[in-house]
Amino acid sequence: MTRKQKKVLFRIIISAILLVIVRLINPQGWLSLLYLIPYFVIGYDILRKAVLGIIHGEVFDENFLMAVATVGAIGLGEFSEGVAVMLFYQIGELFQSYAVGKSRKNITALMDIRPDYANIEKDGELEQVAPDDVKVGQIIVVRPGEKIPLDGVIIEGSSTINTSALTGESVPRDALTGDEVISGCVNMTGLIKVRTTKEFGESTVSKILDLVENSSMKKSRSENFISKFAKVYTPAVCYGAVALAVLPPLVRMLFLNMEPAWGDWVFRALTFLVISCPCALVISIPLSFFGGIGAASKCGILVKGSNYLEALADSGYIVFDKTGTLTEGVFRVKNVYAEDNAAVEDAAETNAENYVLEIAALAESYSSHPISTSLREACVNPLDKERVAQVEEISGHGVTAIIDGKAAAVGNAKLMKKLQIAYKECTEPGTVVYVALEQKYLGRILISDVVKEDAKDAIEAFKTVGIKKTVMLTGDNKAVAESVGKELGIDELHSELLPADKVTRVEELLKEKAEKDKLIFVGDGINDAPVLTRADIGIAMGALGSDAAIEAADVVLMDDDPVKIALAIKISRKCLRIVYQNIVFALAVKALCLILGALGIANMWIAIFADVGVMVIAVLNATRTLYTKKLT
Repeated sequence: MTRKQKKVLFRIIISAILLVIVRLINPQGWLSLLYLIPYFVIGYDILRKAVLGIIHGEVFDENFLMAVATVGAIGLGEFSEGVAVMLFYQIGELFQSYAVGKSRKNITALMDIRPDYANIEKDGELEQVAPDDVKVGQIIVVRPGEKIPLDGVIIEGSSTINTSALTGESVPRDALTGDEVISGCVNMTGLIKVRTTKEFGESTVSKILDLVENSSMKKSRSENFISKFAKVYTPAVCYGAVALAVLPPLVRMLFLNMEPAWGDWVFRALTFLVISCPCALVISIPLSFFGGIGAASKCGILVKGSNYLEALADSGYIVFDKTGTLTEGVFRVKNVYAEDNAAVEDAAETNAENYVLEIAALAESYSSHPISTSLREACVNPLDKERVAQVEEISGHGVTAIIDGKAAAVGNAKLMKKLQIAYKECTEPGTVVYVALEQKYLGRILISDVVKEDAKDAIEAFKTVGIKKTVMLTGDNKAVAESVGKELGIDELHSELLPADKVTRVEELLKEKAEKDKLIFVGDGINDAPVLTRADIGIAMGALGSDAAIEAADVVLMDDDPVKIALAIKISRKCLRIVYQNIVFALAVKALCLILGALGIANMWIAIFADVGVMVIAVLNATRTLYTKKLT
């Protein structure tokens, strides 16, 4: 418990003891004012907030309702009921405060990745400094058992890194000299030295914590509805209570020639006010979404707001980018085919295939694209970038460059057609890179990507959670797309697309689907930023440490496991079920008790249950969102 919560608990205990003592004394007449002692002990802060609310023009809130109801009850001589209402209200408030605090602690524990310090070497010794004080390019030392405080590259040493706080996966990974590491992970085995690449404020750990902390800023439709509902509902029941206190006595007196019974009807009105307090809804609904976001965070799924969590529950279509999403994105050169012509024979001194691969690798030597990397890794000859000039990348086609003073073209069939170069088309499944020099076709290189082991499981998991259609969009050729689509069981696929074409296809799917179904686009968050933005929900896959993914997507997966998309949908649907349960339960109980209160059947004790009891039950139900079983 916090210090504030302990103080409230102490007041509750003192007030309860005093109430019991006064009840045993059973004071009569003016001595009944002794009840005001336990009343003010437990309720002075509520009365103060009610007065401040009236002064600031924010009249209709739960503090106002409790103040009016309890002061009115005391005014009518129902001293013990007035004190009891305030006492049980404070007990309920303490309980919900504790529940919310416990939920926040659970989420904080799940996301306990903020490093406390960084080690820097000074005069041969390690000195602990605040991560904020470390500059880009500075060397930090991370010992076994310590959190990596900033993003960087290992320059010395090797270790095993625990990424579970970020990805939700318990299996650690090996990190060697030259590997990138990100903040928030735990160094498990060896001492490593890391050259920082980002300031602490721009590091992965800071961005993740900022996302989680600010996720409550984007409210769901349900939360917005409850906020608007409470603003209308509370004044309405206050006016209803006034009408209940005034109209029946007037009708009895003026039209029925009966005693007005003002005291009886005013007491009913006060009971009506206690019952009507909307605490259960106002507290439990945001708590449900907060718990759902926390449960997702535990699994390495960062949801930027409860509006996106709510939207996930209505998912109907899932659209994938292929490379890096359904496939590993790790390309390997499978075959090299050199054309049997004079252009190759004149240039290749020994091995024609090696020469074709060398030209392609040189042309792609300045690119960080996975295909470019695979070409460079496969090239057996040393690459001298001094031989390359005037490199130009043509989006969706390939690159052109000047190599050894000659014009080279390396890319797909579209590039060959664009440059009007005669080539031999390859029909084998895989990514084909065609190579030409001085407008003469040299040959082709076949590159293959590997389908992820869990991609097929992910597609099956989507069916179990009720996804109506899976679609794959790729810039790769038709043969590769069909091969991957058939292997995974994708419902629909489109190949040889430029980035703009992907947006067009998503637009078509948005028109095709039912209005209630949400469309998810899953990509790497960098090349697919326009599509991520256009879809109903954009999910960045494999986004560990990717700034562009975190900025572009609505949901960020901290590893590249596509099965977690189905888990995110499962979490969102459980969260929405709990929200609807609380709404229906709270409104149904309150409606019944309001009717009984107006008829004089419900007394103040039933009113206490309708307020505090319903709130406690709703809050308990809301905390279930923190716990969701992983898909098996």
